[in-house]
Amino acid sequence: MIKRIGVLTSGGDCSGLNAAIRAITLHAIQHYDCEVFGILKGTSGLIRRPMEYIPLTLSNCDQSMLRSAGTILGSTTKENPFFFPSDDGLKSDRSDDAIAGYHDLKLDAIIAIGGDGSMRINSKLAKKGGMNLVCIPKTIDNDLAQTDFSIGYSTAVSVATEALDRLQPTAASHQRVMILEVMGRDAGHIALSAGIAGGADVILIPEIPYNLESICQHVQNISASGRNFSLIIVSEAVKTQGGDSVLRGTSYNDRPRYGGISQYLCAELEARIQADTRFTVLGHVQRGGQPNAQDRILATAFGVKAVDMVFEKNFGKMVIWRNNQVEAVPIESTIDTYNEVDPKGILIKTAKAMGIYVGELG
Repeated sequence: MIKRIGVLTSGGDCSGLNAAIRAITLHAIQHYDCEVFGILKGTSGLIRRPMEYIPLTLSNCDQSMLRSAGTILGSTTKENPFFFPSDDGLKSDRSDDAIAGYHDLKLDAIIAIGGDGSMRINSKLAKKGGMNLVCIPKTIDNDLAQTDFSIGYSTAVSVATEALDRLQPTAASHQRVMILEVMGRDAGHIALSAGIAGGADVILIPEIPYNLESICQHVQNISASGRNFSLIIVSEAVKTQGGDSVLRGTSYNDRPRYGGISQYLCAELEARIQADTRFTVLGHVQRGGQPNAQDRILATAFGVKAVDMVFEKNFGKMVIWRNNQVEAVPIESTIDTYNEVDPKGILIKTAKAMGIYVGELG
């Protein structure tokens, strides 16, 4: 019998996480008479002694959670249980402590909400410790395979689109080229979707090479047509024309920290065509704010499906949204394949049809 479920969020935050937590709690309690416990700060809550967790109830998971950003459970991108940092700066394997915490809490299953890195860690931990695991995908980058959408992506696109909406009047008022740099890591989904929705003239993504002369010519053609401004949106992982990544160093796990490609493009356009150019780096603004309707609905559907999977004992799987259906697939299938933008996909074709420069497609 399934009587106690744990829920955790790990990795970077995004809008819609609380909606998923609420759905899990309400469905598990109301339809399965099950206790639900929120594990704080990802698996770190299971590692620390005393353990850090809270009971999730109908009263503390009310409708306000649908509207709130971030996660009430907290999250971490630094405390991998297999390389857990200590006060002396060293890292040690604390996975056994996390496994012991799961069993000490007498959990029958755990639902983990995270991105690709979190999926790998939680799946490895579950296999080692005999933990019953179901995963829910969240990432503003929308780079997890198998699922059409992940929690947080839609709101991030809305935020980036609004940024273009706000930059456009300033660009027109001052006859400028405005460059907006958005997140997405190695996938260009946010830049492509927001660029189409926000009326960008140029969309640059990591999946498609570009030519600076072509961008300059495109901007000049727009000016010659009578419009005195241009909007450019660029994904953070786009390289320089010479093929170099623009970085702000590396993160705790030695992954590159992108940032600065918009400043590079700004300098190049000013030097080549003397355009009055400004850049804006949207940064973590994309992770915050109230989740939009699509993310609230997606998160709720994922939460309900995850609970049903627990009681069906359909473990080692991740919930996905595919062809307007909520399904379950093996966790490994979602992290072994990267979901990048298809250069021949419908959105690239749509952008080209609208006269947007999207790079050198060959």
